[in-house]
Amino acid sequence: MDRLIELQGDFWAAAVETLYMTSFALVLGGVLGLVIGVATYATRSGGVMPNRVVYGIVNLIINFFRPIPFVIFLAVLQPFTRLVVGTGIGVTAGAFAIGVAASFAIGRIVEQHLVSVPPGVVEAARSMGAGPWRILLTVVIPEALGPLILGYTFIVVAVIDMTAMAGAIGGGGLGAFALIYGFRQFEPVVMWAAIVLIVVFVHLVQMLGTWLARRVMRR
Repeated sequence: MDRLIELQGDFWAAAVETLYMTSFALVLGGVLGLVIGVATYATRSGGVMPNRVVYGIVNLIINFFRPIPFVIFLAVLQPFTRLVVGTGIGVTAGAFAIGVAASFAIGRIVEQHLVSVPPGVVEAARSMGAGPWRILLTVVIPEALGPLILGYTFIVVAVIDMTAMAGAIGGGGLGAFALIYGFRQFEPVVMWAAIVLIVVFVHLVQMLGTWLARRVMRR
């Protein structure tokens, strides 16, 4: 406990870093994942804008990058991270890498939820003269919004897990704090303090996501 008191400044700084990386990665990964998921859904066979070439390319990109272990992905993405962020190490670099990595999983989640929209709803909109973009923006996405919110909420757990691995490039955060000051220095109180705070973050986000999804699905 004394050690935790000594490290309280670093502890709360790590908490802020975790929140920053998680928020940054969710915004970046959420936007990229939405674009990827919508593109995959729209261009698939039977979609609102079927295009075998585009679907094949996007699907190949998802299937290629999604299985890569995140620690390896960090190293592979470093040249691109330096180009975009200006550095390959640090909190922002880690958050950027997490966002890009998460976007492929989010893209697949988005596609699966959009596919679950009843085809009859799409056909009804099409019969009334709605074009592909109008169908996507005013029918398909709003219909799948509740499940999409739950899907994005689920990704938060994976993103926070990634923030711990981002410590490999100096990303910081509670995961790195728990490993450096807790596990490696044989300080279980320090390690468990970081773990408990991570669990609290995840629980709060899960509650918020569930509440939002319920509100949307009741409308």
